[in-house]
Amino acid sequence: MKILIIEDEKKVASFIKKGLEAESYQVTISYDGEDGLNKATSGEYDMILLDYMLPKKDGLTVLSELRGAGINVPVLMLTAKSETIDIVTGLDAGADEYMAKPFTFEELKARVKALIRRSGGRGTDIRYADLRIDPVDHKVWRDKTEIHLTAKEYRMIAYLIRNAGNPVSRQDIADNCWDETFDQFSNIIDVYINYLRKKIDGPFSSKLIHTVRGHGYILDDKYRP
Repeated sequence: MKILIIEDEKKVASFIKKGLEAESYQVTISYDGEDGLNKATSGEYDMILLDYMLPKKDGLTVLSELRGAGINVPVLMLTAKSETIDIVTGLDAGADEYMAKPFTFEELKARVKALIRRSGGRGTDIRYADLRIDPVDHKVWRDKTEIHLTAKEYRMIAYLIRNAGNPVSRQDIADNCWDETFDQFSNIIDVYINYLRKKIDGPFSSKLIHTVRGHGYILDDKYRP
């Protein structure tokens, strides 16, 4: 799931990003309201964490323009203001929830999960054949068997299931599952695909993950090379 953080305090933004990425979310940061609004309107995000006080455009203006543009992605306001009037103003402008600074990451994580669940849509389970993933709690099952994956393995299977039936290249996987600089000459993606095959396909007679010669990989229960 993709989350946009619009926060001008770089230490705070980095702290949130690091924690969310450890939970397998894909995170983008913007440090001012103007850039944040551009990112929010040009990309698909499952949630936005929006600071109240921002340079160039304040959080309320960003929020009002987002809602005015018909973008209804869940927005969690982050604010150092704890006055009731400020909270009400934010909610009236279209915020779904708010958190007053300072907060612990555990508090933030719980609020993020609750808000995504409440919003429904892309927060509901995703299914393909007998494979099911929970994009909020990052759990994976085949039939009734829970499969325990690392954060990177989860991001890869989530990307594959969202593209089920369509071949994806190694570069596609790198662009969508790797935040750090990716070495295109490395075989790390093939290594992780093998990890996934052992966990997702190994114990089951029906195989889902296949190599598409000359292209990459595909998640398909009917694929024949």
